[in-house]
Amino acid sequence: MKLNWMLALVFGVFSTGLFAQNNDIKFEKFTLDNGLTVLLHQDKTTPIVAVSVMYHVGSKNEKPNRTGFAHFFEHLLFEGSENIDRGEYDKYVQNAGGTLNANTSWDRTYYYEVLPSNQLELGLWLESERMLHAKVEQKGIETQREVVKEERRQRVDNQPYGSILEQTFKRAYTEHPYRWPIIGYMDDLDAATENDYKTFYETFYVPNNAILSIAGDIDIAQAKKMVEKYFSGIPKGKGPIYRPDIEEPAMASEIRDTVQDNIQLPAVVQTYRIPAQGTEDFYAVDMLSRLLSNGESSRLYKTLVDEQQKALFVGSFPLQMEDPGVTIAFGIANMGVSPEEVEAAMDAEIEKAMNELISEKEFQKLRNQIENDFVSQNSTVAGIAENLANYEMYFGDANLINNEIDRYMKVTREDIREAAKKYFNKNNRVVLYYMPKTPQP
Repeated sequence: MKLNWMLALVFGVFSTGLFAQNNDIKFEKFTLDNGLTVLLHQDKTTPIVAVSVMYHVGSKNEKPNRTGFAHFFEHLLFEGSENIDRGEYDKYVQNAGGTLNANTSWDRTYYYEVLPSNQLELGLWLESERMLHAKVEQKGIETQREVVKEERRQRVDNQPYGSILEQTFKRAYTEHPYRWPIIGYMDDLDAATENDYKTFYETFYVPNNAILSIAGDIDIAQAKKMVEKYFSGIPKGKGPIYRPDIEEPAMASEIRDTVQDNIQLPAVVQTYRIPAQGTEDFYAVDMLSRLLSNGESSRLYKTLVDEQQKALFVGSFPLQMEDPGVTIAFGIANMGVSPEEVEAAMDAEIEKAMNELISEKEFQKLRNQIENDFVSQNSTVAGIAENLANYEMYFGDANLINNEIDRYMKVTREDIREAAKKYFNKNNRVVLYYMPKTPQP
């Protein structure tokens, strides 16, 4: 339930992911009368089952003065329900030999259990209780408010470079709700009332705003009956579900700033605005980011770390977001190297991608990496359950789990060069220098 914001995002925990295998992933989809979308995938390889529910609510669905609610509910909804005592939720799963967790992004909140397959009904009961009977009351609110505050202190305020996303996003966006952090601002959580939390729950935690995705050793017909038993009686949401319709204005020029942090070595963070996931240009941007920083043979690593030794660590990763998002390139300076030197070396590699076609060898390597990701990242029933839900929620097409790779394979070397020119130009970015705080006398 706790989220390591920086590492989670760097390594793509919140991403939709890339998945495929030699044979298509077969699944069944149906919708209950209350609007709940259900996805079922049978895999009898091992006697386990993943039960998951994805709610189409993230930090972008919050009000400006009530930030952090989506992430807060990720914690709060483990407090129990009318039929589950406080603190007992985890015990049900652990006593059955399973595991559970949850995570939140800008666009959705996701809960899951991985259980022995003979405990499918337990997982369905637990998730139906979360959807219908969760305890949204003052005692649990106060408890989890302190938990979230401590999480923020550990993972943002007191973590070296931990505020990078927050500092970046509040400069990269001026209108869109992506501008505030997923974890929110503590003043907003403190100011929120019990009624605010209940309204949020009643608005977003409804079956017509959710996808139930089950993958593993199941009997499809039996699973359908269980789903009907536990979820068909949950009433549909009464009111409209807020979806922000805010188009962020284009950046007119580069934004630069310096952030003082509890760090030993300076860092350069370059954030470029990019299109939303699923768009044609996104795939070219993704491949460009891989070219720059996917592994020790990538361009940024080879140049800045190996050859010039100007940086200890470099990276570049696009954030897959429902609305137009960002891609972040960063470098942590080596001892005695100025951030200006690191930035100049990073810019040189990006300019090379703008002006020159990548080699056929590099291009084939990129395609091979993507194919490998599609195979390896879909190796668990938990991964299949989550990605069926992701594709269905974001694109209305769960079958992209089988064929999104085709969209990557359509990208040409020329497309990658054009993406560099279009999105990685200096007037479309935020540049932050992270500098060690000046010692106080």
